[in-house]
Amino acid sequence: MNIKQLDAVNAYSQASKQLQNGLAGPRDGADGASGESAFASLVSDSIGDVKATTTNLEVTSAQALTGQSDIVDVATAVSNAEMVVETVVTVRDKVLSAYNDILKMPI
Repeated sequence: MNIKQLDAVNAYSQASKQLQNGLAGPRDGADGASGESAFASLVSDSIGDVKATTTNLEVTSAQALTGQSDIVDVATAVSNAEMVVETVVTVRDKVLSAYNDILKMPI
């Protein structure tokens, strides 16, 4: 068993534990109130985080240009935005890799 298969097994195990504990909503994967799956809400929350972080970066950069903000604040905002985007991209890559591994499994 290679590392990618272990990642897929670990992801399945964690999702299974969350479903058993009731953290991810009903067993069909849909949230009761919104009708949206837990994965879809995770993706929308991540995209919202990226939007909020990049908006903060733009505001801080504009404030630095007008002299209302320090260069340290700009560097911190840039670092934070970079970290959030890298995290979202890494999670996306892992999900796609696990999905591809599941597709390749023999039936």
